[in-house]
Amino acid sequence: MAIEVRKKDGESPNAILYNFTRRVKRSGILKEVRSRKYHDRPMSRIKRRASAIHREEKKADIERQKKLGLI
Repeated sequence: MAIEVRKKDGESPNAILYNFTRRVKRSGILKEVRSRKYHDRPMSRIKRRASAIHREEKKADIERQKKLGLI
């Protein structure tokens, strides 16, 4: 969806910019972009599982090092 503002006779550049920003605000484009800004795609089941396995291995390694007095 493209927003277009045409220059009228005798219209100042500031007025054109004002009209453009007003149309952008009314169109809801900024609202949509802000809502998508922090959206994360869901992680796949395989990646989630691999991450959980990695966390468990790291936790076990830290516990082992604590028992040995290395940490």
